[in-house]
Amino acid sequence: MAKTRPGKRDLDSYTIRGTNKIVRVGDCVLMRPSDTTKPPYVARVEKIESDSRNNVKVRVRWYYRPEESIGGRRQFHGAKELFLSDHYDIQSAHTIEGKCVVHSFKNYTKLENVGAEDYYCRFEYKAATGAFTPDRVAVYCKCEMPYNPDDLMVQCEGCKDWYHPACVGMTIEEAKKLDHFVCSECSSDDDMKKPQATFPVSPGSDSKMNEHFQVEPKRRKR
Repeated sequence: MAKTRPGKRDLDSYTIRGTNKIVRVGDCVLMRPSDTTKPPYVARVEKIESDSRNNVKVRVRWYYRPEESIGGRRQFHGAKELFLSDHYDIQSAHTIEGKCVVHSFKNYTKLENVGAEDYYCRFEYKAATGAFTPDRVAVYCKCEMPYNPDDLMVQCEGCKDWYHPACVGMTIEEAKKLDHFVCSECSSDDDMKKPQATFPVSPGSDSKMNEHFQVEPKRRKR
């Protein structure tokens, strides 16, 4: 555990300025960017300390949005997806705007309602190299892409794999109206057609998994 420097003392909590919201170590927070046209930064509070003048500082571990990473945002990245980075920093506690919740990917897909404060993380990210952990994830559909929880998918009753409606010749509206779905390969195998439809749930651990998708690290420009 890091030692507190002379003249500084560790704090158990901090009350966000102008609110009654209390931040503690381990909480995830929204931090005001210097460029007000950008969305707030997301970080996990690692330490809270005050100096002799009662200036409160927080040591944070940054979450990166996909567009802030070396590889950039890709098709399978959800709108609320974050990467837990190895980038630590010291910031004034006054830059904290609010609190948020960063869920595990599994728990996020189980939420009935996603609020503005809800995010999720399925990768850890090395800021200097662009490497991800894990560097492989399950892929689905003919397009062989990882699951994006923002996208509706349909599950084949035969092979149990999941497909994007557009990849099997359906619109989202058509997919929402249907009750069953059998992919073309399974339909050919069984020599029969079934009405196509969707199941508005996410691919689970019992879903068929194809080969894995390799996340390619790229050099980040600083």
